[in-house]
Amino acid sequence: MAEAATRTHRVAGLAAAALVFVADQLSKWIVTHPLDLKARGMIELLPIFDLRWVENYGVSMGFLTADGALGRWLLVALTGVIATIVAVWMWRERRRPDAMALGLVLGGAIGNILDRVRFGHVVDFADLHFGEWHPFLVFNVADAAISIGVLLLVLRALFVREGRAPSEDVHA
Repeated sequence: MAEAATRTHRVAGLAAAALVFVADQLSKWIVTHPLDLKARGMIELLPIFDLRWVENYGVSMGFLTADGALGRWLLVALTGVIATIVAVWMWRERRRPDAMALGLVLGGAIGNILDRVRFGHVVDFADLHFGEWHPFLVFNVADAAISIGVLLLVLRALFVREGRAPSEDVHA
């Protein structure tokens, strides 16, 4: 029974990863091709939300900016290792909500890795702001999924107290 539950958690995590990946790549295709955001620079959608073309050569919040081809491929390798660790963790995870949160992180990581391989940078375009105050850097669907997945994992670790997973051994 525990193996069947773990298998469904894996499927849920993989489904979350696949949905994030598809939504991320579709949204990037839309802003890159039909909207041609690179040429337009910016499109105001709402008073607090713009589509703005940003080529992100670094990782989260501009850290580890890749200067040149070597930096680019080192970032691809580093984020590939991190994505592999997340995938293994998701595969072993026995709790469905955690597997799904890890799936959000994995799908987002793969989407951004693919951008870096294809373009040499990550395509960012979502700009949430309040007047001149920009509480977030310009981001994309992958970035949002990674942030939400990590936040869910942290919140569950801090506030959710569950009994042992069904297959965990109770003998110490």
